[in-house]
Amino acid sequence: MATVILVRHGRTTANASGMLAGRLTGVRLDETGRTQAAATGERLAAVPLRRLVTSPLVRCRQTAREILTRQDGTPAQLTDKALTECDYGDWQGQSLTTLAKEPLWRVVQSQPSAAAFPGGESMAAMQARAVAAVRRHDAAVADEHGPDAVWAVVSHGDIIKAVLADALGLHLDLFQRLHVDPASISIVRYTESRPYVLATNTHAGDLGWLAAAPKRRRGARRRRSDDAVVGGGAGPADEPA
Repeated sequence: MATVILVRHGRTTANASGMLAGRLTGVRLDETGRTQAAATGERLAAVPLRRLVTSPLVRCRQTAREILTRQDGTPAQLTDKALTECDYGDWQGQSLTTLAKEPLWRVVQSQPSAAAFPGGESMAAMQARAVAAVRRHDAAVADEHGPDAVWAVVSHGDIIKAVLADALGLHLDLFQRLHVDPASISIVRYTESRPYVLATNTHAGDLGWLAAAPKRRRGARRRRSDDAVVGGGAGPADEPA
């Protein structure tokens, strides 16, 4: 399997005003969000991405453009509705201050697996579609480019938290323990044995270590071990071939 970089879109006008945007059209990055997205693109410039998948919402497509313009190569570009924002139904477009007074708010906070938004989808359904989409894209990238391939998803906070919870083996009811800021980067490596969460909610730092190792001579095969390193190992450069 491959490695996926999970990018949340930069800050939007709705984020700044405290509104739950959901799937509303026309919600765009504000000035801070554009700066954040550009900084994330700079961090990812050192990583040759094989595929870039984005939610169809404009704030994610804006963020994805900042990443693409800084890539030396031309990763395959796809839009996937399965990675779009949660359907918050009647909550969409309302202020978070108002929503916090709703009885459902406490369910969303303490037992999200039981939360279903009126006129929208359940959080369990959101997680199921997002995880299935990420794993499907990851398998396709690995099949085409090999197990050292790296690709990226630009999506939304709750979507990324749901994918991280699955990778960590956390029940959905614990996913609110995770935090995913605008334009942050989280990283998951999938293997046949298990997913490895390499980073969550990062804002800075060199990502060059994610670049795929050089191809070996013709006929030689490189196999990354799926086993966890007892004691933690010495970092990416120490991974067995």
